[in-house]
Amino acid sequence: MSIYKSPEGKKKIISLYDAQLRRLQNPYSDMWLDTSFGKTHLIKTGDPDGIPLLVFHGGNATTAYMLLSCDFLMKDFLIYAVDTIGHPGKSAEVSLSPNNYDYGKWVGEIITGLGFDSMTCFSGSFGAGIIAKLMCVCPEKVKRTVLYIPSGINNAPAVSNIRMLMPMIAYWITHRDKWLKRCIMPLAITEANITDDIYETAKLSITYSKVKTGMPSNVSEKLIGQCTAPTLVMAAEKDCMFPAKKVIPRAEKIIKNCTTYLLKGRGHMNLLTDEEKQMIVDFLKAE
Repeated sequence: MSIYKSPEGKKKIISLYDAQLRRLQNPYSDMWLDTSFGKTHLIKTGDPDGIPLLVFHGGNATTAYMLLSCDFLMKDFLIYAVDTIGHPGKSAEVSLSPNNYDYGKWVGEIITGLGFDSMTCFSGSFGAGIIAKLMCVCPEKVKRTVLYIPSGINNAPAVSNIRMLMPMIAYWITHRDKWLKRCIMPLAITEANITDDIYETAKLSITYSKVKTGMPSNVSEKLIGQCTAPTLVMAAEKDCMFPAKKVIPRAEKIIKNCTTYLLKGRGHMNLLTDEEKQMIVDFLKAE
């Protein structure tokens, strides 16, 4: 079953994906890997001599958008950016359950398929929950990782996000941009955080794909406790989905080698400072 509402909608999403990729300041190439869950597409970019870095985009977003927003990683890392299976992009349209550990098993196969025993990882939101699942089922494959505004550690109850549902329904009915902005605002807090790329990516995803509302479920303390990889967890104070007041205490409790950082006054969609970007780079580069 397709994850898109129509073939025309898929074409529009892929067209934006390709247009965003063309704006990258670095050369890039396509890669394809076969996994037991389906064919997986990756973008390889960054510094050819840099540290290999595996990255995942957020839910209902795309690798192309994620790479534009994470350009600060380009000069230090050889980036393998994965199209999450079952989400908008070029990987197989096979939807995995966010409530078990299939996503983690899938990533384990990707790392093996790329020819690595273990990899340094970075991701945010839904993608960070994918890495958290990997830490549970293949802990030896994680060298070190940054989990930014992560799902899968201590998610807020789904009812906390009900205020986004009615504007989304109103947008589906009317196709008026004011309703789309109202849908996004609980995540962004201020309009300054809704960049053109965020807006266009969200608009096409909500309009033309079958939106994934389920986020990676909270991981098992016992399972993630097996992972000793250095981990930086960055959580936002006003994140309505993964609030820092829930995420940081549980992360410090269940992740053995954990450093935490509070993104003060910010929501789920936020802009990192130059100092915070450098913090991420330094953490990922550390031996």
